[in-house]
Amino acid sequence: MEQDEKKLQGPEKDTRIALIGILVENPEAVEEINALLHTYRSYIIGRMGLPYRERKLSIISVVMDAPNPVISALSGKLGMLPGVQTKTLYSKS
Repeated sequence: MEQDEKKLQGPEKDTRIALIGILVENPEAVEEINALLHTYRSYIIGRMGLPYRERKLSIISVVMDAPNPVISALSGKLGMLPGVQTKTLYSKS
């Protein structure tokens, strides 16, 4: 039974929980943002979007459970879009 528990815990050790904060100042980037989030959907635990109309921007938070390279890849691709800024916060384990 211990071996079965180790097998179940193995993949989890290779992943981390991360929160990607996304600021969208360019509304034309929304379609590409949604396409990227759809591509990485299997790693996304949840997401929340808040339109801030007074400032003409949107704030999106995305929570992931994924390996570091996957989190970095999504954050980097999002941050390269014109008018989009990202910051990523990682769990310690």
